[in-house]
Amino acid sequence: MNSMPNELKYAETHEWAALKADDVVYVGITDFAQSELGDIVFIGLPDVGRRVVAKEQLAVIESVKTASDLHAPVSGTIVAVNDAVRDALENVNDDAFNAWLFAIKADDTTELAQLMDADGYTRMIEA
Repeated sequence: MNSMPNELKYAETHEWAALKADDVVYVGITDFAQSELGDIVFIGLPDVGRRVVAKEQLAVIESVKTASDLHAPVSGTIVAVNDAVRDALENVNDDAFNAWLFAIKADDTTELAQLMDADGYTRMIEA
């Protein structure tokens, strides 16, 4: 398993969140999540312009084993989806921490403080 990037925040539902310029939070799934899912066969991404609230289910990822919901780590508006991932699903399996799925313009970036840091997430998945 890849080590957890320290600059990211992590949700209990196995999404990572990266705060970028202009309060935009990029979201993907963790390496642990993709390894548990196995080979990904479909990703349903949210529509650009959709308003979301933190912890809301907004997308789905399906693998040969199961389907799993993806959740918003922060409240805000979907400003981008990574269409390239839909065309190359293996990128999520190969490098989950560099395969962002969607981006949210956060209403309040302090919501990120509710997420875990790399050490906390590592402790959770090893428990």
